[in-house]
Amino acid sequence: MVTIYLRYVLDASKLKEFEHYGKLWIPLVEKFGGKHHGYFMPGEGANNIALALFTFGSLAAYESYRQRSFEDSDCQAAFKYAEDTRCIISYERSFFRPVFS
Repeated sequence: MVTIYLRYVLDASKLKEFEHYGKLWIPLVEKFGGKHHGYFMPGEGANNIALALFTFGSLAAYESYRQRSFEDSDCQAAFKYAEDTRCIISYERSFFRPVFS
């Protein structure tokens, strides 16, 4: 199992646009077999940092999702929305192995 952590640096004047972007991706991740744990918008502290967490059964399953997302019209529309609105300045991706009791 692998949990993907995305840390976004946003244009603080476009938080509404980014929130819409996040709502586009939640069902898309799940469409390809992942479990989305949500987007986390700025609250207290930095007003331009957001996070997303989602899990796939394996790194191979995540890689398959990534490849398929570049061919899927709904995913392409979400990518284009972010590009058109310029709500995302940059992002970083990390991979974690969850530990449960």
